[in-house]
Amino acid sequence: MLDFPPFRVHPFLRTAHLQTVIAPYLPFRQMPYSAKQRVIVLADGDRVVLHDDVPQQWQPGGHVALLVHGLGGSYQSGYVARAALKLSQLGVRAFRMDLRGCGAGYKLARHPVHAGRSDDVAAALTSVRKLCPGSPIVVVGYSMGGNLVLKMAGEFGENVPAQLDSIVSIAPPLDLHACSKNLRTGMNRIYDKHYVWRCIRAVERRRRLVPGAVHRELWPRPRSLREFNNVFTAPLGGFRDADDYYDQASARRVVPNIRVQTLILTSVDDPIIPASGFEQINYPDCVHVRMAAAGGHMGFFSRAGCDPDRRWMDWRVVDWVKLRFKI
Repeated sequence: MLDFPPFRVHPFLRTAHLQTVIAPYLPFRQMPYSAKQRVIVLADGDRVVLHDDVPQQWQPGGHVALLVHGLGGSYQSGYVARAALKLSQLGVRAFRMDLRGCGAGYKLARHPVHAGRSDDVAAALTSVRKLCPGSPIVVVGYSMGGNLVLKMAGEFGENVPAQLDSIVSIAPPLDLHACSKNLRTGMNRIYDKHYVWRCIRAVERRRRLVPGAVHRELWPRPRSLREFNNVFTAPLGGFRDADDYYDQASARRVVPNIRVQTLILTSVDDPIIPASGFEQINYPDCVHVRMAAAGGHMGFFSRAGCDPDRRWMDWRVVDWVKLRFKI
């Protein structure tokens, strides 16, 4: 069922850090933006945006994908845009979700996004089901978005919504404790510093530009992502502290409850998401874990010859969709 070709690392991007830092930003074919923006009102009054890309050949009841980006991303992120293009070429209607305060929904949310807001993805899924009655839907999440879609699926348990065909989760931080510890070791501290800098900058920008945005002063400045989560994410998200946030937001604790076909795709050498986080989990039979030997964090820039282009990760999403939808 899952006979994916192995990832063969590009000779100029052999290390995990090169795959992580360089590969995602190498040029790729862009899809001209023609999506219809659909605003979703969440339970607390905040709003998020779906970007609805409808292929010319799509018909009611046709195949649908919901794509969810990672931390600091949006509908414009390369990995989301590439997947939307490839799926559209298959005739799959792709909805690209902007999480709270991201992309086109930047000024539409008062509360910040975090790794536990699986209810937001569930609300997006409900909207997609209403817009596409009778259509089978694959939900694809990347990095933090991968944790969100796994957490959502685990929370559904036996009550899998009609039309939800399957889940794809790529490089998910499903054990936030392990990820936090990993980011504070060796060269990985570079990513920790980068993430906390981006988070602080985003908070300060939202305070200036978004009316009514909930806020906490960041002084003294957090020096790590864990400190940021302790003084900002946790209290504003209703958690006691960073440990409580990591406990409740990690998809790991609900993965055993998943009852929908699910693919988890990650790499052994991911410098951000440690392989140890995927161990000692009671995976149900419907959850398929594929861990490549290399690829970094969502890099997966390969040698030529395996796929139509070098974006190995994208083509595995395509393979899964073709398998599930029998395209």
